[in-house]
Amino acid sequence: MNLPFKTIMSEATRLTREGRLSDAMAAIRNALSGTAPEPKPAATEPGGPPAASDAPTLDLQPPRAEGGAWTAPGGEVPQEEKQREEGASRTAFPQGGVMQAGMPEALRGFLDRIGQPGVMPGLDRGPGPAPVPLPEGARFEERVFANAAGRRAYKLYVPARYDGAPLPLVVMLHGCTQSPDDFAAGTRMNELAEEHGFLVAYPAQSQSANASKCWNWFNVSDQQRDQGEPSLIAGITREIMKDFSVEEGRVYVAGLSAGGAAAAIMGSAYPDLYAAVGVHSGLACGAARDMPSAFAAMRQGGAPARGAGRIVPTIVFHGDGDTTVHPVNGDHVIVQSKAESTLRATVTRDRTAGGIGYTRKVETDESGHPMLEHWVLHGSGHAWAGGSPAGSYTDPRGPDASREMLRFFREHPKPPESRA
Repeated sequence: MNLPFKTIMSEATRLTREGRLSDAMAAIRNALSGTAPEPKPAATEPGGPPAASDAPTLDLQPPRAEGGAWTAPGGEVPQEEKQREEGASRTAFPQGGVMQAGMPEALRGFLDRIGQPGVMPGLDRGPGPAPVPLPEGARFEERVFANAAGRRAYKLYVPARYDGAPLPLVVMLHGCTQSPDDFAAGTRMNELAEEHGFLVAYPAQSQSANASKCWNWFNVSDQQRDQGEPSLIAGITREIMKDFSVEEGRVYVAGLSAGGAAAAIMGSAYPDLYAAVGVHSGLACGAARDMPSAFAAMRQGGAPARGAGRIVPTIVFHGDGDTTVHPVNGDHVIVQSKAESTLRATVTRDRTAGGIGYTRKVETDESGHPMLEHWVLHGSGHAWAGGSPAGSYTDPRGPDASREMLRFFREHPKPPESRA
């Protein structure tokens, strides 16, 4: 018996959000042909961790040519696409967005429209994360900032304990296809804000700026202080500092994937504004200068640009099984943040209760204060470590990247002489 068209297309939408484009394509073709998709085996027993094949990560093989399709690891590129790659010029967007060159125009047009609210009522990108009841007195405000570079919405979480006394501020930059609500749910950063007392801002990349809602980390104009997207993110940060009581020297920025790359840019361009940086599965500032070099950097790493000229305290998380952003990019972030300083390194290895082995390298200054941390997660892919399955692109098996980043941030107030 055939499933309803709407049901099949909703499933295709879900698969697309998870980066499983080949499965989404199969579901769409089935919907158009009137057949039901083949049933998938159950992932795991109820309550257990997600099976590797069902883990909501962005792990896809980058296209072999600019504009080519992203494929599942080990997947074969269709012959039709190989032929198209040889001669056609196409537009593409990096990092886990909806990139379907080499498929029929009607299907590509449909997938390009999936997730744009209001385009197809009932067939948008699912309901998103379920609203989390706010603690009494807490607020999760929707706000907008605009300057000469454009306009961006953002959300600000104000914990219940905020009474006008200064609190730290953490700016969180989401990955491709994500939203502030999705990123907040996946990282659980609002819960930590209630626990420890700090403000959390979530700038939202607009679909008009990037069709996959990626921060444009690969554009030269979006890597410079007081230009493009860095000026918008810094403007949001300063607006919050003006409107709320923010503790001096305790402003931080972190992000995932394209957001991680944007966080690295903010740390490099605004070392006077941000006391420390968190980069999860991202790339160094200047790792790419245009679209072709972005694909190259994601495949094999991109050499970082010259950093801020002094150490930028930075904590990096990267899975060594990441097939979306090559893990060598995590090394490059550390090199850039280190700024040719001489530091002493200590390496430890351990395993989480969820079964993820990791190597943690801490580099300290001559006084023994940790300045850089690099967590390599063995076998992990392109997902926020220790995140909640309520959000997209998370790996609940740990370690808890949110809590570790917050611990690192708390250890790094900015000295008065280097503040903005």
